[in-house]
Amino acid sequence: MNQSDAYPWTHRHLLGLEALPPEDIRHLLATARGFEQVSTRSVKKVPALRGKVVVNLFFEDSTRTRASFHLAASRLSADVLDFSGKGSSTSKGETLRDTGRTIEAMGVDAIVVRHHLSGAAAQLARSVDCSVINGGDGQHEHPTQGLLDAYTIAKRFDRLDTFDLTGLTVAIVGDIAHSRVARSNVHCLTKLGAEVILVGPPTLLPTSFREMGCEISHSLDDVLPRINVVNMLRVQFERLKSPAFPSVREYAATFGLSQRRLAKARDDILVMHPGPMNRGLEIESAVADGPNSAILQQVTHGLAVRMAVLFLVTAV
Repeated sequence: MNQSDAYPWTHRHLLGLEALPPEDIRHLLATARGFEQVSTRSVKKVPALRGKVVVNLFFEDSTRTRASFHLAASRLSADVLDFSGKGSSTSKGETLRDTGRTIEAMGVDAIVVRHHLSGAAAQLARSVDCSVINGGDGQHEHPTQGLLDAYTIAKRFDRLDTFDLTGLTVAIVGDIAHSRVARSNVHCLTKLGAEVILVGPPTLLPTSFREMGCEISHSLDDVLPRINVVNMLRVQFERLKSPAFPSVREYAATFGLSQRRLAKARDDILVMHPGPMNRGLEIESAVADGPNSAILQQVTHGLAVRMAVLFLVTAV
C-alpha cells in the first residue's frame, strides 16, 4: 500500500468520527488512497477479503451508500448479502439486537447498518461480535460520507500525502439541524485542520453547533468570497415537523447555489453535494454539472473509502 502499512489500526467497528483520533482518520484515508486505483484496473478485484462475509442491513432507503458498500465488499472479494428492513423480520416486531444476532449466526464478518434512529449502530455493535459499520444513523453520524468528503477535498487541493487540510475553509450549507452528514463532516474536517462554517436559516441551524468548533452564518453571500469548498446539503423535508422557511422559492433564492451566486466565489472553489440532490432548490443544475463540481468524484472516492473501512475493521 503506502506509509499507512506500519500504522496500528485497532478499531473493530466504525460507528462515528467524533471519537476517532486525527491520526486514525489519516491512516484510514491513506489506506483508501491505496485502494483507489483498483477501480481503474481491467480486473477490478483484489483478494483482501476473500472468504469474508459482509451484510448490508438497511432500514432506510439508500442508493449511493448501499450500492457503494456492496461494490466495495465485492471488489475486496468478500461475499455480500443485502437485507432491507422493510422486508425483514423487524417489520414483524423483531428487535435490532435479535436481527443482528441472527444474521451474525450465519457466519458474518461485518454488518453495515443504516437506521432511522440515532445510536442504532452502537446498539448493534454491543449486541454482536462481528464488526459493525455505521452507514448512517438518524441525525447522529454518517462516518464514511465524512471521510469521502475529506478525501475529495484533500485530492483536489493536493493534500493526499499528509491529509492535512490546514489553511482551507469549508462551508456546509443547508439543513444542518437534521444532517448526520454535516456532523460527520465537522468532526472529520476540523480534526484534519480545516476551518468549518455552517450556513443556513436559523430554523435549520441551531446556535448550539458552535460548540462543535464551527463558525455560524445565516448568509451564504457573505461567506462565499472567503471559502475554498462549499458542500450543499439536501433539505430533509421528511424530517421536518413544521415549516422551516416561508417557501421553497425563498429558500432557493437565499441559500441555493446558483451560477449568479457562484460568481462571488473564488475561481477554484470546490462544489460538493452528498446526494441525492434537489436540483433547483439547494443547487442549480448548471453548478452541479459545472467545472467546479466534484459531486461525481465524491461517489468514486466513496468506493475507495468504504473498501478501506471494510478492510481495516475486519482485519482487527
